Amino acid sequence: MAPLVTVADLHVTFPGPARPVHAVRGVSFTVERGECVAIVGESGSGKSVTARSLVGLAGPGADVRATALHLDGHDTAGHTDRDWRRLRGRVAGLVLQDALVCLDPLNTVGQEIGEVLRTHRVGAAATRDARITALLDVVHVPEPEARARQYPHQLSGGLRQRALIASAIAADPPLLIADEPTTALDVTVQAQLLRLLAERRAAGSTLLLVSHDLAVVAGIADRVLVMRDGVIVEQGPTRRILTAPEHDYTRMLLAAVPTAASRGHRLSTATREPLPAPAVEPDRVVLRADGLHKRFGARHAVDGVSFTLARGEILGVVGESGSGKTTVARIALGLLEPDSGTVHLGQTRWTGVAERRRRPHRRRLQVVSQDPLSSFDPRYTVEKLVGEPLDLRGPARRDRVVELLERVGLGAAHLRRHPRQLSGGQRQRVAIARAVGPRPDVLVCDEPVSALDVSVQAQVLDLLADLRAADGTALLFISHDLGVIHHLADRVLVMHDGRVVEHGPVQDVFDRPRDPYTRTLLAALPVLTT
Repeated sequence: MAPLVTVADLHVTFPGPARPVHAVRGVSFTVERGECVAIVGESGSGKSVTARSLVGLAGPGADVRATALHLDGHDTAGHTDRDWRRLRGRVAGLVLQDALVCLDPLNTVGQEIGEVLRTHRVGAAATRDARITALLDVVHVPEPEARARQYPHQLSGGLRQRALIASAIAADPPLLIADEPTTALDVTVQAQLLRLLAERRAAGSTLLLVSHDLAVVAGIADRVLVMRDGVIVEQGPTRRILTAPEHDYTRMLLAAVPTAASRGHRLSTATREPLPAPAVEPDRVVLRADGLHKRFGARHAVDGVSFTLARGEILGVVGESGSGKTTVARIALGLLEPDSGTVHLGQTRWTGVAERRRRPHRRRLQVVSQDPLSSFDPRYTVEKLVGEPLDLRGPARRDRVVELLERVGLGAAHLRRHPRQLSGGQRQRVAIARAVGPRPDVLVCDEPVSALDVSVQAQVLDLLADLRAADGTALLFISHDLGVIHHLADRVLVMHDGRVVEHGPVQDVFDRPRDPYTRTLLAALPVLTT
């Protein structure tokens, strides 16, 4: 039987300001029926463009050329938009990363799925509501009849992603293309969606998975294609690629994954060089929280949270969305007042005081957020962004900015650039340079690497480890990525429904979890065996 997907010598080019951008260059592969093939690589590798070219969605202005581009027996060369609409949904379903953007905010979930059924004339109109309910039930959406009447913004991220999968499989296509379907989801929701994709395979679907998460790929894919700069640099069975990679780039990707085994070593070098030993001072507490409570309406977002953070220490805070970890961070930063409880920055009372009393001490507490682009003033240059919190003027200030940029792996060449002229990794480095400039006692890091490619994430984590070893800066590090916490943190707080359900040295908590919720989180963590 012929492969379900055949791609030969695929080239995709986009118009550019100076010259065309050759995003995909000579890619060839097949996908057999019932198989799961994963395409992995970093941002800009061409993996998403390759996958979307299979359904005519490469992007505006894309010039797509191939010797062969066959989908379930259809030669798609020269297909018009009308031809593609007949294939999309019927032959191939597409699941993208951000379901909130993909789902029409003016349609209910039921209307969204019903549109696919009507377009491809699936079933009689009288049975359509029952089929919509059945589809939502197949993807494990609770109370499917009620959810079908809700709008996307009324669902959690995990439920929206399930509704998107239900829409993608509504016309029972033989191929399901999933482009980063679990990125930025909590570990338990990610595990549920991976089980759902595995169920689709067991039901006979073929899966093309695009991901930068090698642990996710390890648990579901039969074969892996590794892409870099628009070309496939290595491909083969998943086990061989992950345990005996032949290409240096593949080895670099695997070495950059944070795990328990990588503790104390650099992620950005394949040779696993040791990190500098931190000098934690347990008796010197730089941040203390006692009995924090915070309600939003009827919801108890933070319920009796207490912790201490010592000089030079990294305290990880983990939990799912809604667990209260970001609310704790905002209280620690003095951006939100607790209903009760106190925070002290060293010996300075930090909560329950006027901002004018906090302002002289603000430089001692800095923040690195998940999305620096939204927190930076887009009108500012890098020089102004990094220099703004410094108590310097003139040439001394510029010299200090250059020094900070060089410390985070950038330099004077970036001074005149604006945030949108930087890559995601460069923006995060600028955010760190700005945060460490005033020589703070504490850095609050709220999901600082969750949106980064694995190699850029590795560089940022190594940088934070270097800064804490050199300066004695303490980090309150908030993340839903347990692998990152296991690699980086000294101690960990596990939060659930606003409460700390477990805390202690990270090795003890991860190796011998006592609370059932902690065990659930760890059981859901994808495991990468290399």
